[in-house]
Amino acid sequence: MPALGSDLRALRRSRGVTLSELAGRLGRSVGWMSQVERDISVPDARSLALLAETLDAPLSLLTDRAMGEIVREGWRRHLGERVPGLTEELLSPDLTDGFEMIHSTFAPGARRDDPVIRDTTEIAHVLSGRLAIWLGEARHDLGPGDTARLRGVPFRWANEGRVPAVAIWTITPAIYTQGSPK
Repeated sequence: MPALGSDLRALRRSRGVTLSELAGRLGRSVGWMSQVERDISVPDARSLALLAETLDAPLSLLTDRAMGEIVREGWRRHLGERVPGLTEELLSPDLTDGFEMIHSTFAPGARRDDPVIRDTTEIAHVLSGRLAIWLGEARHDLGPGDTARLRGVPFRWANEGRVPAVAIWTITPAIYTQGSPK
């Protein structure tokens, strides 16, 4: 499992948790936790699930592994469906950068009506389909090749079309290492 240790370290540090605190929450020794972060020991499935839960991260961030610097299409980490109709996959090889790239697929009829505001800068680039994005109260209809910047303003979105909308999102600072995105 390449990069598991560095991903765990990035998640732990982003949450302000010490190695000792995390080991205590897991009921494990500091030595074991240190070995996992240094890729000397590999946690079993139960321990991985407990780590993900303790660090408030999707289990797929710890179980689906990219290989080094390259992320092949079939090896993307599935981030779940936090909003019905929105499927997200991590394009970034790991969680150690200050940004994340997310491949987002918005099913026909999918929408997020509750405005979201995050302390991030996000770039949404539409690859296919159409996506309505509201920045504050201003509606913007995006199609293939269109890009929107979301920074410091409440936003929401909807795919009102009959085909999926696919977009690439670049987010800084990384939200998956900050905890579950809202």
